[in-house]
Amino acid sequence: MLKYLSQIWNSTDLRKKILFTLGIIIIYRLLSHITVPGANIQALKAVANRNQLLEMFSLLTGGSTSRFSVVLMGISPYINASVIIQLLTVIVPKLENLSKEGEAGQRKINTYTRWLTLPLAFLQSYGMIVLLNSQSKIPLIENGADPKIIIPIMLTISAGTLLLVWLGEQISEKGIGNGISVLIFASIVSGIPQIVGQGLFLAQSDESKLLPFVIITLLTIILVTIVILVTEAQRKIPITYAGRGIRSKSDQAFFPIRINQAGMIPIIFAVALVSFPGILGQFLLNAKTLWLSQLGQTMTTLFQPNTFTYMIVYFLLVIAFTFFYVSITFNPEQVAENIQKRGGYIPGIRPGTQTAEYFKQVSNRLTFFGALFLGFIAGLPVLVELVLSSSGLGSVPMLISGAGIIIIVGVVLELIRQVNAQMVMHDYKKFY
Repeated sequence: MLKYLSQIWNSTDLRKKILFTLGIIIIYRLLSHITVPGANIQALKAVANRNQLLEMFSLLTGGSTSRFSVVLMGISPYINASVIIQLLTVIVPKLENLSKEGEAGQRKINTYTRWLTLPLAFLQSYGMIVLLNSQSKIPLIENGADPKIIIPIMLTISAGTLLLVWLGEQISEKGIGNGISVLIFASIVSGIPQIVGQGLFLAQSDESKLLPFVIITLLTIILVTIVILVTEAQRKIPITYAGRGIRSKSDQAFFPIRINQAGMIPIIFAVALVSFPGILGQFLLNAKTLWLSQLGQTMTTLFQPNTFTYMIVYFLLVIAFTFFYVSITFNPEQVAENIQKRGGYIPGIRPGTQTAEYFKQVSNRLTFFGALFLGFIAGLPVLVELVLSSSGLGSVPMLISGAGIIIIVGVVLELIRQVNAQMVMHDYKKFY
């Protein structure tokens, strides 16, 4: 381990990228502690402690509702913009053609996503401010109805979201990579010490809390191990490449397809969407119209994080987004065409259409099991917590949510791959 770390440190380019990434993360964490001027922090903390839905939404989108920070919404508007653009890519021919143009087309799509993020962030900032105000007995912002007060705050929060997106892109370009995921990872990890401290404090003051804390800790370790194994698991499809000479032998290779091809992206999308009905319901609670207020009460009751409806919708959204994301990122026809151009074929299957169909069947089966796995892991910790609390053993806060575990494992494994690739490039440069 020490030798591995020493090799990383001795690679100048890699060391600079890691230090740059750490610097961006520090800036991000400092931003999360900068409160929007004029906010009542004590009233906000009371709202955050009562509302688990907002806290979880904030944690998994990189925001900070407990401090009403300038990055209050995190990258949630960017996630929503990405979902909208990806849906339009399937519908709008121009966007579909751009998605097929490789890196240049992807850059244009990213530009459209950033432009769409701005109006979404501005509108969502107003909804978030009104929602938090409606949840507090004391106004979080005095004279919140005054446009001269509310519009500058909305602009500040929207600018905070765009700044986070820019910081994430800087990590992707100049740092280790996957900047948006790294920021979400930092948001989740930063909350673990506080949760562990709360669990130890509860166990120290009440011995009945010790057993649930130990069970949840062991469960977290087991789930992390399982997620790592499944994330790295893959199906290797044998590919034979015909020899070019008369006496040359055929080359044997493998085309790997992962069980979890979508990674943590479906989790992030699903959390952003499944939180919306509950947040909207809380917004409607104080409506003057009776049926709107009743609708808000129903939505709030049904979509709390520990309800059966919430878990079912969450599970189905994870499965839907897994299939949707894989359908965009994995193109069986293109893979089959590339293999055929290189003179390759799958033994027993004709090149071309049959190969593409075979890849599609294998991908769909693996995606099905991968989607079930993601949904199961995302909901299991909540179910265990409910079982512990209903069995009389007591309950303590989860160290990491199921979604958090998948995101953390996915980001860490991808960072390891990025670091190893950079180290290989560093070794190659020695020969030039």
